[in-house]
Amino acid sequence: MKINEVEAQVGITKKNIRFYEEQGLLSPRRDSANGYRNYGAAEVAVLRQIKLMRKLGVPLEEIRRMQAGGTVADGVRRHLVTLERERRSLEQSIQLCQSLKDREERLDTLDAAELLEEMERLEQKGTTFRDKQKQDAKPVRYVGAVVMALLTTALMAALIVLMVWGFTSDPADAPPLALLVVLMAIPGVIILGVLLALFQRIKEIQKGEEDDAKSY
Repeated sequence: MKINEVEAQVGITKKNIRFYEEQGLLSPRRDSANGYRNYGAAEVAVLRQIKLMRKLGVPLEEIRRMQAGGTVADGVRRHLVTLERERRSLEQSIQLCQSLKDREERLDTLDAAELLEEMERLEQKGTTFRDKQKQDAKPVRYVGAVVMALLTTALMAALIVLMVWGFTSDPADAPPLALLVVLMAIPGVIILGVLLALFQRIKEIQKGEEDDAKSY
């Protein structure tokens, strides 16, 4: 079974499947003839186990322990400790948000410094708040990807225009038509590749690429 078939059957992306292989959680056989990975029922079962654990938020290290012979009960018991800690943190966040709601206060009159100090005291006691600052730079990452794609596309398009101008201005020195088509197709293929890469990059940014390989 090829990786595309496994992706469709299990519902895990190819990128995630390869990531789990890199992490040593999955070891598909290799076809001796061409070196391609060959997935079977055993690999599909392992991927379903990984998907189940990751959907529950179980860390990769715990899954690795389970695969090494540790029981599911032990791994989940340790994970429950983390979930309880997260629940307490969420309850603290809810309480803070509730108090802000009850104040009916404008942002420009809010004593943010006092509240931040209170949050720092809670963090010192083990509370973890859902800090969204990492996502604030996403628009910048969009701009960088788009600008680079546009620059490359413009450069390749200018190259095509220059070749057309050069060959039509002096037809006597123009190469054979077949060669001309090949020369013009090269930058065209590069443009297509850049646009496809841009599309993929935007999808990664939208999904949050930091967690993309751990989303199952």
